[in-house]
Amino acid sequence: MKKLFLLAFAVLGFVFVSNAQDISKHALGLRLGDSDGFGAEISYQHALGTANRLEADLGWRSGNNWDGFKLTGLYQWVFPLENRFNWYVGAGGGLGSYSWDNHPEFNDDSETFIFIAGDLGIEYNFDIPLMLSLDFRPELGFGDFSDDLDFDIALGIRYQF
Repeated sequence: MKKLFLLAFAVLGFVFVSNAQDISKHALGLRLGDSDGFGAEISYQHALGTANRLEADLGWRSGNNWDGFKLTGLYQWVFPLENRFNWYVGAGGGLGSYSWDNHPEFNDDSETFIFIAGDLGIEYNFDIPLMLSLDFRPELGFGDFSDDLDFDIALGIRYQF
């Protein structure tokens, strides 16, 4: 059993090392989408190595009777596919705040909340310093307003430098 475990560990290590690639040192852009309507986030990515990076997003949302912001931080692992395509997974969390005006249920109220998040996506790197991505980010919130599972799907466009 130990030999099988060590063999599996060695094979996985080889796969991750052999799939390593250089990712852009910095990327800055927008992440557009949301689980319950349109929202926008300013997104920054910073490479930590050849296949790992940090992502920080500052987003804002608004509706008829509410406004909110959300700050998200993620650690991501990036894996190459083919022809400039990569897929990535990540984990992290963040905090946010919502405020309501003239809302029937939350009249003139506000709340700050925290959340944990996962991330799964695919990206394409153009010959020019432009990257497009599509990702799925499940988030589990902790607070009175945001205390459930939320599925955030978004399209990202970033300038790489």
